Amino acid sequence: MTATPHQGAPVLTVQEAADYLRISRGLAVAAARDGSLPIVRIRRRILIPRRQLQAPRDGAQQRT
Repeated sequence: MTATPHQGAPVLTVQEAADYLRISRGLAVAAARDGSLPIVRIRRRILIPRRQLQAPRDGAQQRT
């Protein structure tokens, strides 16, 4: 993930979430649209809660 001034922010932009998950921005947008990526929508802006994004990834690391 690229360093941003908002690194500790409780929400991520779609691009930041894509970087974190190592997927393309287009795939992240598609996942947000189909509901497989949890989002908070403020008008036209799509934000991803950091805590909800980290939970599944943390669980996956523990199983391996």
